[in-house]
Amino acid sequence: MIRRAALLALAALLLAAGAGQAQAAGYRYWSFWDRDGDRWAYATQGPSTARPGDGDVQGFRFSVSEDSGDAARPRGTAEFADICGRTPARDGRKRVALVLDFGTAADAPSGETPPARRTACARVAEDATTAEALAAVAKPLRYDANALLCAISGYPGTGCGEQVADSSGDRAPAAGDRGDDRGGPSVGLVAGLAAVAALGAAAVWQGRRRRGGA
Repeated sequence: MIRRAALLALAALLLAAGAGQAQAAGYRYWSFWDRDGDRWAYATQGPSTARPGDGDVQGFRFSVSEDSGDAARPRGTAEFADICGRTPARDGRKRVALVLDFGTAADAPSGETPPARRTACARVAEDATTAEALAAVAKPLRYDANALLCAISGYPGTGCGEQVADSSGDRAPAAGDRGDDRGGPSVGLVAGLAAVAALGAAAVWQGRRRRGGA
């Protein structure tokens, strides 16, 4: 009986660990994206070092996510012609189409309401960075001491990349927000359930063995 109780206690711990991973903490921040054909790709550089070319489309999305693989993409269409079609080209300048998605009410800090998604065409110097293009059309911007982008057009008013626990009522983006089809149980939860099944089978085997030897 003692061994079986220990097995069941261990099973409960594994289930709790799996559930804890399923409710892992995320971070509330602005993610940065490059448009690749008809899809968004998470940017490999920060906006202060990326130097887009004339005709490029880049996006920013404010949301709660655990990491770059989980981050929510900017929503809506993102065609350069639609965003910059009325901005004529000029010698020595380039046009960068920007999609600014301020996220959902579920992702907003307490007491704040996200502005509506919008687009802007930044016409800037040929060697300008994305940060400079953003500053041309979406001030005020706010950065922290480590040059992390904290606010676009003043949103949000406070905070910068703070940790947000899913259990607090905030949430990491659902599969539909991320733009992919991942939304199943976490690896930790699946492993925990498998371990519970194995431990349960072991407990049954131990009980039958004792009864058979009695």
